[in-house]
Amino acid sequence: MNDDRMTVVPDFLGELDAGVFMNKIAAALNTVGLGVLNNGNKGKVVLTFDFERMGNSVEEKRVKIKHKLQYSTPTPRGKASEEDTTETPMWVNKGGKLTILQEDQGQLFSI
Repeated sequence: MNDDRMTVVPDFLGELDAGVFMNKIAAALNTVGLGVLNNGNKGKVVLTFDFERMGNSVEEKRVKIKHKLQYSTPTPRGKASEEDTTETPMWVNKGGKLTILQEDQGQLFSI
C-alpha cells in the first residue's frame, strides 16, 4: 500500500473526540504507571476501536468509530478499574485512509 494512503496514527488519535481521547489515554498511562510503581502488581491499558458504516450506502464513505479506553491499576488493597467509550465519525478516503475531513471533495465550482 502506498505510504501516502496510510492512516496517520498520531493524527487519527488526535482527532478522536476532538483530541480529548488522546488526553484520556495519557492520563490512563500515568495512573497505571504510578499504580504499578507504588504497589508492585501488574496494570493494564486497553484501547478498542469498533467501526460501523454511517448511512445505508457505500457512496457516503463515512464510518462511525467507537473508541473505548479501559484500564486497571493496582492499589494497596486490590485494583481500580475504569472504562470510557466515545465515538467519532470519520471519512474513509482513497485506499482506506481515515481522516476527520474528506480529502477529495471533487469539483466545487465550475469555471
